Amino acid sequence: MLPPSEGKTEPRRGKPLDLATLSFPSLTPTRERIIAALVDLCTGDVPTAARVLEVGATQHDLVALNARLETAPTARADQVYAGVVYDALDVATLSTAARRRATSRLAVTSSVFGLVRPGDRIPSYRLSGGTSLPGLGPVAGAWRATLAPAFEEAVGDGLLVDLRSGMYAAFWRPTSPRVATVRVLHEVDGVRKVVSHFNKATKGRIVRALLEDGANPRTPARLAEALRDLGWTVELDGTQLDVIVTAL
Repeated sequence: MLPPSEGKTEPRRGKPLDLATLSFPSLTPTRERIIAALVDLCTGDVPTAARVLEVGATQHDLVALNARLETAPTARADQVYAGVVYDALDVATLSTAARRRATSRLAVTSSVFGLVRPGDRIPSYRLSGGTSLPGLGPVAGAWRATLAPAFEEAVGDGLLVDLRSGMYAAFWRPTSPRVATVRVLHEVDGVRKVVSHFNKATKGRIVRALLEDGANPRTPARLAEALRDLGWTVELDGTQLDVIVTAL
């Protein structure tokens, strides 16, 4: 389970959004509510919309981006999401087998769409998971009541490897023992701490390595073993995996 990215690659051509084609159709009603609230906000007073979305005075193009959400071109989600995690994952250069695994095994948490698979066609948008939309309220609250069944559908009888950031973890907090959360700790002179860039890049590399290897662990302990086999330093506490990256 991946976080989305604030930075996105805007599709230049492609069919407009069709919610009926997205994975996890149970999420369609909530998707419709959020899209309606977001488009309504962004087709109104631009400075007000910018304040709600927490974008600067020089980023009003992002308000316009949201205003045309329903008619804008779409592309595969794994082509739209950009940034450190996705640069490190680099789906386009995966082997054929690994790309097939990515299509069926990965999902991205989204403020607008809840969950999407890599092959789902979506437009670019700007909506942080911490935003509260007029007429709707907090985005996280809107998703909290509906995401659990979709997560369970995504996991099936496997293991959910939760790589979401804290903001998006608030959309749904798993309680099942078939969930492993992953934290990346950067170690410098024996001191460990989370460093945003290293955290994101390492998570992308971890996902890439697992997809290429084909590992399919069913428990947190098996996941820890798989990552150690792939050369990572991992400590396991219950369902929490700490991946230790040592500074050179």
